[in-house]
Amino acid sequence: MASNAGAAMAAPERNNRLTSEGKAAEIEDLIAPSLADMGFEIVRVQLTGSGKGGRQVLQIMAERGDGTMTVEDCAKVSRAVSALLEVEDPIQGAYQLEVSSPGIDRPLTRLKDFERFAGFEAKFELQMPFEGQRRFRGRLKGLEGDDTILLVLDEGEREMKVSFAELAKAKLVLTDDLIAASTTQ
Repeated sequence: MASNAGAAMAAPERNNRLTSEGKAAEIEDLIAPSLADMGFEIVRVQLTGSGKGGRQVLQIMAERGDGTMTVEDCAKVSRAVSALLEVEDPIQGAYQLEVSSPGIDRPLTRLKDFERFAGFEAKFELQMPFEGQRRFRGRLKGLEGDDTILLVLDEGEREMKVSFAELAKAKLVLTDDLIAASTTQ
């Protein structure tokens, strides 16, 4: 089954990643070069809450190129990001900074994530419905070509091909297989 979901969209430019939007994208652009110089890759930047009397939370998920992220790494990233944000001041009002690893049931935001986690279950949402549906769940089969994600749905009954540009979001599903694999790494 081939997906034709949505209109053709330009592939994300930030190293083949699902990108942040709005203020989070601005912050990501600001911090990414420094974090890359430190050996970290951004997995996701998210800013939640409202600046109007509500509490804002800036969440940064990052990891090293090998997929690891220690508590000490989180502290290093937090200090670097705090210094950058203090100077640039892109967020109006008070906010709380949270730096973390992506975790076991991590978001899949980069093309390489779909190859790396082939064989595991994932949930994903399309930007536009395909056959009346936007949300799917299945086992990742990796990539086909430069930007086509392969997913086996319905316990092996049908295969779906989705262009990376069609994704709104994706994440791994916490399963016994995923837990077992994470403890052997």
